[in-house]
Amino acid sequence: MKPIHELTPAQHDELLAVLQSVPGNPYEAHEEFVAAVAGTTAPEFLTEVCARIREDREAGRSEAHVVRNCPIDPVVPDLDLDDPIADKYRKKRTFVGEALLALVARLTGTPLMAYGSRNNGDFFTDVIAINKYSGMKTGFSDSELPFHNDRTAHWARADHISLLGMRCPADEVIYTTFVSCRELLRHLDARDQEVLRQPWFTTSFDVFSQATNQSQRSSGAHPILEREHSIRYLETTTTVLPEAPGEAKDALLALKNALVVAEKQRHRMRDGDLLLFANQDGLHSRDRIEILDPDLAATRWLLKTYAFRDRAAADAYADRWQDGVPGRIAD
Repeated sequence: MKPIHELTPAQHDELLAVLQSVPGNPYEAHEEFVAAVAGTTAPEFLTEVCARIREDREAGRSEAHVVRNCPIDPVVPDLDLDDPIADKYRKKRTFVGEALLALVARLTGTPLMAYGSRNNGDFFTDVIAINKYSGMKTGFSDSELPFHNDRTAHWARADHISLLGMRCPADEVIYTTFVSCRELLRHLDARDQEVLRQPWFTTSFDVFSQATNQSQRSSGAHPILEREHSIRYLETTTTVLPEAPGEAKDALLALKNALVVAEKQRHRMRDGDLLLFANQDGLHSRDRIEILDPDLAATRWLLKTYAFRDRAAADAYADRWQDGVPGRIAD
């Protein structure tokens, strides 16, 4: 994927100075940290890049963007993959990456989102392998991931996802692949689209979600296509309800065929790459193309945020905030 912008060395250093000036620890006092980010003056080039991203999204030109050579923390610690989240709390004492993600969320007008029962309610989470999930179908594994939305089965799903490359082993060929729902619709006829908009489908929660919240087993009935060009689908796990008519299975097969032929965008993350894409208006996957050292590949670490599409979308959940913290969904 071609970056929308690659920071020059001077821009990198200018932005790094801004991010390093932000006080606090987002894992101990999130609201204070985000308020401090809001109090900074963003470099003009970053404001312009984020404006272009907003314009692309609103015009339907693109739902995926890469910004290259972004600042990350000067020391990226090695994490214990038995419990990388707890180890991050112990070892990560600077928060440049978190400040960058919070700043970009503010500049793009996409308020951050978190889940109360996931990663201790953190707004900044990690895409990194956890040993006990090795080979399993979850973002916290060392495996490939089929096309999906994050939290497909959950009733509250982020509109946008941001991924910042913290550690991306250069010799391990791993791609993030994105396909927009607009593109999928081009390969589905009107009848199949109509059927896919009916609540005749269901999706199971992934193994990590089930482990962190005992109530999370299945989504219940839901449509696959929503709104004008949104989609709710986890390949191999979203299925037809037993009571659904036969045409539902035919439409699901048509969607699987559309996924094969639809044009896709692929990106191989580098350290300092910021990848932003639509979660509900598209699907993404993790493709492990060539792994030379499985142990090294497992250390790949992307810092991630979820975000609402705008303030109105965030406010729609205002009565479900956990502990009164805006953006943290009580689930």
